[in-house]
Amino acid sequence: MLVRIPNVLTPEEVAQVRQIVEAAAWVDGRVTAGEQAGKAKLNLQIPENSPAARQAGEIILRGLGRNPVFNSATLPFRVLPPMFNRYDAGMTFGAHVDGAIRAIPGTSIRMRADISCTLFLTPPEDYDGGELVIDDVYGSHSAKLPAGDMIVYPATSLHHVTPITRGCRWSSFFWTQSMVKDDGRRTLLYDLDAAIIRTRQSLPDDHPGVLGLTATYHNLLRHWAEI
Repeated sequence: MLVRIPNVLTPEEVAQVRQIVEAAAWVDGRVTAGEQAGKAKLNLQIPENSPAARQAGEIILRGLGRNPVFNSATLPFRVLPPMFNRYDAGMTFGAHVDGAIRAIPGTSIRMRADISCTLFLTPPEDYDGGELVIDDVYGSHSAKLPAGDMIVYPATSLHHVTPITRGCRWSSFFWTQSMVKDDGRRTLLYDLDAAIIRTRQSLPDDHPGVLGLTATYHNLLRHWAEI
């Protein structure tokens, strides 16, 4: 399931994050890539344990916490602290699949990467190229979103970033471990949650149809969730 989530950050928060990361030190992005992905990766990153990454990441985590679409689409159990990358002219990231297990910095905790998340920090008119292209059974899907918008997609997906030909692309990326690891089941729950919201707009909350749909949602979540 691919879901575009608009306005995860306000324009003011985007500006605040940009100010923090623009003053940070950058390193070769291959430091966080596995052997296979490292051969395809050409970008820059902020070290994930740096004060700048933590400060900017906290702003993003607050945005995620208040965003109902993110919580409905991902059903998060754990969210890896956000990281930050930059693609200058000529930089790219070839086709790859994200690693299955990630270590949470500063802890002994490991998490399963169920969902990949990319939050755009640069207006699309500021650069050419740099599209995030995600492949699934229905074909290739290209994302180049306004600053503050995010796309989430299964971490099992083959994906790549097209070469930058003008300007510079900044973004935050991270992974989420869902309470429901199966993407098909998450999709069903997301669609059911959206149907409940639409139904509640035309019927009172205590209507038997609303109560029945809500009960079904929570009973499915209870059956499928792993916590």
